[in-house]
Amino acid sequence: DECPVIEASPCSERGDPLAGASSLVEAVRARVEQQPDQLAFTFLEDGESEGPRLTYAQLDAGAQAIAVRLQEVAAPGERSLLFYPPGLEFIPAFLGCLYAGVIAVPVYPPRPNRDMLRVASVAVDCQPKAVLTTEAIAGKVESSCRKLASLEHSAWITTDGRSKSKTARWREPNVTLQSLAFLQYTSGSTGTPRGVMVSHSNLLHNSDAMRRAFRLTPDSVSVSWLPTFHDMGLIDGVLQPLLTGFPAYLMAPLAFLREPFRWLRALSRYRANHSGGPNFSYDLCVAKTSADQVASLDLSNWGSAFDAAEPVRCDTLKLFAQAMEVAGFRETSLFPGYGLAEATLMVTGTPLDQPPTTACVRADELEQHQFVPSTGANDRSTTLVSSGCPIADTQVRVVDPETCQALPPGQIGEIWVSGPGVAQGYWGKPEESRSTFQARIHPTGEGPFLRTGDLGCLQGQKLFVTGRTKDLIIIRGRNHYPQDIEATVEEAHPALRKGCGAAFGIDVLDQERLVIVQELDRQYADAPLREIIGDVRQAIVEVHDVDAHDIVLIRHASIPKTTSGKIQRHACRTAYREGTLKLPRGFRSSMRGPLGSERESRRLHSV
Repeated sequence: DECPVIEASPCSERGDPLAGASSLVEAVRARVEQQPDQLAFTFLEDGESEGPRLTYAQLDAGAQAIAVRLQEVAAPGERSLLFYPPGLEFIPAFLGCLYAGVIAVPVYPPRPNRDMLRVASVAVDCQPKAVLTTEAIAGKVESSCRKLASLEHSAWITTDGRSKSKTARWREPNVTLQSLAFLQYTSGSTGTPRGVMVSHSNLLHNSDAMRRAFRLTPDSVSVSWLPTFHDMGLIDGVLQPLLTGFPAYLMAPLAFLREPFRWLRALSRYRANHSGGPNFSYDLCVAKTSADQVASLDLSNWGSAFDAAEPVRCDTLKLFAQAMEVAGFRETSLFPGYGLAEATLMVTGTPLDQPPTTACVRADELEQHQFVPSTGANDRSTTLVSSGCPIADTQVRVVDPETCQALPPGQIGEIWVSGPGVAQGYWGKPEESRSTFQARIHPTGEGPFLRTGDLGCLQGQKLFVTGRTKDLIIIRGRNHYPQDIEATVEEAHPALRKGCGAAFGIDVLDQERLVIVQELDRQYADAPLREIIGDVRQAIVEVHDVDAHDIVLIRHASIPKTTSGKIQRHACRTAYREGTLKLPRGFRSSMRGPLGSERESRRLHSV
């Protein structure tokens, strides 16, 4: 239960710019003064050839120029949306907001006449004074965006054109550790997006804690394919190398998704020691990379390979370590972690140089919120992966979500977090902020704590994450975790796409019933669908002892996901109820109606 993550020496003992910095702006500018001509970022076109590059001095000059233009239209504390495609243009724009004292709001750039619902929701919530983007994106979406009342009067500033303001007119803003740096809008996997208020203090603390956990130094090198409008891609992929002072190589998410080998090849080529992604990215590498390709790599320098943002699976870690061993990759480099936007990013992590901790527990007891080790071959069991120990100055408690009383070891409850990384609340939502960010343990009053909405169990200092409170499926008094059922479903038949299924509960005649929505792989378009459904139903019964009310197979690449790639179970449930799921041609849903009524059954099956 010892946790070397916590015991690493703080940056203040190494004379680092973060030590004593009064804001992120001060920390970045101190780094610029130390190494102005050192390469900071390189963008890999198509994930392969080197494209645009930025030194620290170039980055600072670009940020100042953008800040001057922002200060002409927005006052400190006002907000600016950032619409940027994959590339380096986003980085000086984000820093330009900080340099102007303007709160940055990174958002996935909308496509013409599409994706406007999320942009509208964010814009209504934060009321942006400006929009920063490229000339190409402005030309495509500005007219559509201006039709939104919340963006009608926003100033549009393109940052890649010929017009560049002179940095001599830049006025350094009066920002402090308590000032807000940016709003990270939550992905919306469980509801309407909310703007998490992240301060300069939150960012500096979380960056320092992550650096200590990953043992990063100015001699490190990182590779990232994660989207920069998402907290993991922004904080770990951009801000972490910038503040620590090491070079980073970035590629577009689509370049990785189309050919996962590009990520591995970049890690090998640049001798990178730090990189990572969600669990599915490791699965994708194993599935889409040949033995000959792996043999051509040298991954021996990859010392911290973090796995976070979605449930970490034991089989994923094991298969990846085995597949990459020939390239020099070590199992001890795997770094399962846990975090969320409301805590800036990272909450717990696995000590480096130790293999991930796993626990084989009884599935029937897990369904009753009990963490009971499996004792024999006859047990129905599941293997959980620990997300490690709390990072520096962070406390984690497991609490009964109903009574708010702390739970003893061995019981599963809601994960509560306290520490300097916990954000300031949700923008414009004081009541929700108080209930989420100011929780206290009963009856001691200990707190305040962030209520994460995630379920887990503490074994010593090690956290095991088991699911989300809002996604639990309760059938006949038994708790079922949707990710466990989804894992069973995707293994039931080769025609089913991994990581592209949703399990959720619906009310049928006052009883909760299980529904499965699962994508088909494109190459299995002519597969015997009824046979596949039968295999899925049998697997669910055998593994989870529950019969699915309905199993719906849908077209390739049609399941609702967030911008960060998480399955939107609530959106799947809504589409299921409304009959808007995209079914394969000539196929109708299974024989059972979603709401137990003939009318509802006919409506769904007519899609």
